[in-house]
Amino acid sequence: MEYSPNQRTAIITGASSGIGKATAIAFAKSGINLCLISRSEAKLQAVADIVSEYGVKVKIVSADLAEVSKVKANIEAIVHEIGNIDILVNNAGIGYTNFLRETSLTDWQEVLNLNLTSVFQCVMGVLPHMRKQSRGTIINVASIAASNYFPEWGTYAVSKAALVTFSQCLALEERSNGIRVTTISPGSVNTPIWDTETVQADLNRSAMLKPETVAQTILQAVLLPQEAVIEQLTITPSIGAL
Repeated sequence: MEYSPNQRTAIITGASSGIGKATAIAFAKSGINLCLISRSEAKLQAVADIVSEYGVKVKIVSADLAEVSKVKANIEAIVHEIGNIDILVNNAGIGYTNFLRETSLTDWQEVLNLNLTSVFQCVMGVLPHMRKQSRGTIINVASIAASNYFPEWGTYAVSKAALVTFSQCLALEERSNGIRVTTISPGSVNTPIWDTETVQADLNRSAMLKPETVAQTILQAVLLPQEAVIEQLTITPSIGAL
């Protein structure tokens, strides 16, 4: 598999469903080559089959980003193989609802590991390469929960608030190296996260944002001229928080 240096290439985590899948399709339609990361190889292959129809190169990597000690090395290996990574979309994450008083240390660490530490490690894996080429765009998918607080969402909110702060600090440190950092904070999005065992919430999913809508927002941030950056962007359902 050969990637043209004249064509942009993106790594997308959590790419097998939801916002990640929609972003992969949106990027492919815009001619951006892809490396898709998620746990399920079968689901990733299904996405790869879709995006390859748009004539872009696509690589899939089955990996559990919750294994944070392995993440940086995995990303470095991808960079070494592909040779040019222009975009990193940190989308993988876990939803979690529970009262703080009932949250175990194990659950707390699991949420922080996936929603924050794995992002840190993905960035560390690609940052030396982006600095060497003096360009790169990093998109971190946070949540309105980072600044809008809801009962039983405390652990999740802490992880996303920390992610926003991490993104802001990274942007300040790396802008002189040609690296743009954007934080996207969506409201409720109709994705499979609502079907997971760690989320117990009864919301009107038909009123939520569509993953494709968030993906278009991510694409617009990526396609800005190099001299411009959207550092923080919040997108919510038009009816407000659900």
